[in-house]
Amino acid sequence: MLFQKTFQNIRRMREITRILIKYGFEDAVTETSLASFVTQRTKLTWYRRERPVFEYTRWERIRMATEELGPTFVKFAQVLSNRPDILPEELVSEFEKLQSNVPPFPSEIAKKIIEEELKAPIEDVFEFFSDIPIGSASIGQVHVARLRTGEEVVVKVQRPNVKAQVATDLQLMKDLVNRTTDWLEGFGIINLMDVVVAFERSMNKEMDYCNEARNIDQFRNYYSKQKDFYVPKVYKLYTTAKIMVIEKINGCKITNLHQMQEWGVNPEEIAKLGMKIYLNQIFEHGYFHADPHPGNVLVRPDGSICLIDFGMVGSLMEEDRINFAGVFISMAQRDARSMSMYLRRLSVDDELKDVKQLEYALHELIEDHASLDVNESNMGEMGAQLQQIIYDNRMRVPGAIFLILRALAILEGIGKVIYPEFNTMEFMKPYGVKLVTDRFAPKKIAGDLLHDASELFQFMQDVPIEIRDIIKQTRKGRLKLIIEHTEFDGIIDKLTRASNRLTLAILITGLFASSSIALLAKLPETAYNSWGIPYISAFGYLCAMGLSVVLWMVSARSARK
Repeated sequence: MLFQKTFQNIRRMREITRILIKYGFEDAVTETSLASFVTQRTKLTWYRRERPVFEYTRWERIRMATEELGPTFVKFAQVLSNRPDILPEELVSEFEKLQSNVPPFPSEIAKKIIEEELKAPIEDVFEFFSDIPIGSASIGQVHVARLRTGEEVVVKVQRPNVKAQVATDLQLMKDLVNRTTDWLEGFGIINLMDVVVAFERSMNKEMDYCNEARNIDQFRNYYSKQKDFYVPKVYKLYTTAKIMVIEKINGCKITNLHQMQEWGVNPEEIAKLGMKIYLNQIFEHGYFHADPHPGNVLVRPDGSICLIDFGMVGSLMEEDRINFAGVFISMAQRDARSMSMYLRRLSVDDELKDVKQLEYALHELIEDHASLDVNESNMGEMGAQLQQIIYDNRMRVPGAIFLILRALAILEGIGKVIYPEFNTMEFMKPYGVKLVTDRFAPKKIAGDLLHDASELFQFMQDVPIEIRDIIKQTRKGRLKLIIEHTEFDGIIDKLTRASNRLTLAILITGLFASSSIALLAKLPETAYNSWGIPYISAFGYLCAMGLSVVLWMVSARSARK
């Protein structure tokens, strides 16, 4: 079983390598350890859709290669499109074009999975089950059904064997990033392994529908008393890791103005309500729906809003919520220095060398957007410019921030469709002001002081113990200092290759010399071949010539590098 999995992984890695070469990324192969997966018979394919591959930009070719690598890689690229702090703007734009066009699997297989999970015939659970899915994605698909008790529901069914396929692709993805890290950094793609690990956690959660059911329950608890916002019910009795049964919502997309007017619902109020609900999620609870596109935001006949598809949710700690709000309050006040301070507080890490340069970039952002009127303001453009500043200054901020910026841009787009006077910044101001002022409330200050005093007390307790441990390790001769010379790796690698070639050269010289000495020695007639050369000399010469060919090939390869 182990060998079978290993061979499958090698075949898949070779397929990945072939696709990279096909789209002109031979440098990503030849300049990394991926070269070991290329066979001698591999032929370069330089055409794509009847056009020479290099007529496309590098970023277009990365997107096309991702499409061919399959659903897991496409989904990962879609996640990366929300991380402009890691990818160049051009690549983010290309990844935003990706669509998960995954064909549905047969309904008979879906029914079989349901019966296996519920351990009952499907007729005992559902009075009606549609054979035609209403949606299909890389993880599963959705069917409309009716329970025996009469409730209209939708049923999410996971694809067969998807867990094993995704696990294999994730492992290969990590291996691929490990092998190409230096090459990727040369194009400004940084910290990619952190995103792969986070993506792996997200995928493992998404492949267990019980996690999505818990997300829905948490939203229902938060908003159980709110009449104008509804979260659909999960039928836990019929929900497992592979299937989930959810209440079917009677409503229309938030962009369906005609239907809302027929119901007598005011689109302007719906636009305001939608933004209010979302900003409450971010700033009040720090727990938000991360994909509010029009298909996931429904309006019901009574004028309430309903969100569906809770597979992707985000969270933000209180401190990050305050700093995020501070960025926008500072922008409204035209204070680039304060905006810079909040942005740096929001950052997990950065390689900032010139704070003044950051402040000037933010000042330019403020001048570009703060004075625009409602019709000209654009949250998408402002968010994109802010994300570019984060990328240029190599700042690492929580991934949830980019999900929020993307969601706000989507909601503003929806809002302006149904209410042209919609202004996102005006909606955000009161929430931001409340968060920042709450920070200086007596109760909050007392809590912070108590926390700081506790941390200081713990530090004072730990210091003597740590010093005593260092002294003890020193006495026993066990104290170790680990120094990593990262800049010498290339030199060490070159010296290693040179020493290997020198060893080969000495071995070849020794073989030629010893074979020549044996040629002059007096040996029994049986030790000579038909040409009068001793067998041992002939063998030595052959070995020396073979090693000479190896040495020539190694030297030629090093010269090309």
